[in-house]
Amino acid sequence: MYGLGMVEQVGATERRYGDEAHAINARDVRFDFDSVPMHYIPGEVLATHIVNVMHLVLPEGERAMAQALAEALPHIDDERLREEVRGFVGQETMHANSHEAARVHLQSIGLDVDSYVGKIAWLVDRVLGGHGLTGRAEQEWLKERLGLFAGMEHYTAVLGEWLLNADVLEEKGMHPAMLDLVRWHGAEEVEHRSVVYDAFMHLDGSYARKARTAVLASALLLPLFVISTGYLYRKDPSRDKGRFWGLQWLNATRRGVVPSWTVFLTELPRYLRPGFHPSQLGPMDKALRYLAHSPAARAAGH
Repeated sequence: MYGLGMVEQVGATERRYGDEAHAINARDVRFDFDSVPMHYIPGEVLATHIVNVMHLVLPEGERAMAQALAEALPHIDDERLREEVRGFVGQETMHANSHEAARVHLQSIGLDVDSYVGKIAWLVDRVLGGHGLTGRAEQEWLKERLGLFAGMEHYTAVLGEWLLNADVLEEKGMHPAMLDLVRWHGAEEVEHRSVVYDAFMHLDGSYARKARTAVLASALLLPLFVISTGYLYRKDPSRDKGRFWGLQWLNATRRGVVPSWTVFLTELPRYLRPGFHPSQLGPMDKALRYLAHSPAARAAGH
């Protein structure tokens, strides 16, 4: 049966969507990437390409996520959750458009990302698309996709928090447009961190499915990060990119320039804890403050 009703148990408290004042809406933004160099974190080739994975590769999964939520919308009878889902889909559409502009720029200065992103898009569509199913099979596959995406969104919210708090990126002189792009995206990931989870719980809520899909999400994202980073490093045409990209990754992690790959292992127990809800990740005040003052949002007239 679709739907768990208006009230969801979160720990010892009840969470009513209608009681929440915060509305999720897509924001107009305007980025200028014309002056962005190949290595927009100076002296950090590998760290630059890890950030590239965050904003060039992961958005392909976000497209599929938005599509799954759009398919789920007719089955959601809670008006507040429906509003959140519509806002989420709008934000993910804006993410895709903004990252597309960054991708075009990086391609124009010599980083071949088009072919790889195209392959990722093809793979995501084949694995996580709707497959033209109908009836009971369609319902079960939609629930499975939402479970997977809820698990993935946990990691993007955690990475979003890291981006908002990573002062080291400013200290290293990261190009302002790229810093604004990833922090704006990260802030919206924090802002809408509960939406996919709540949609999954509303349509299904099975702990067995939640656990299975969370483990699978973690098992998919970690290899995707490693393979994608290695690909972008190899495609980097610069002569001064250094050697042994794996060692560069470990070094950058040790210095805190990139988040640790272990996040895909250490966050899993928290997500699987009974009573967990994404709102427990921490306050979103910093994310909302950043969204209110983002240079790209101001450039768009906000």
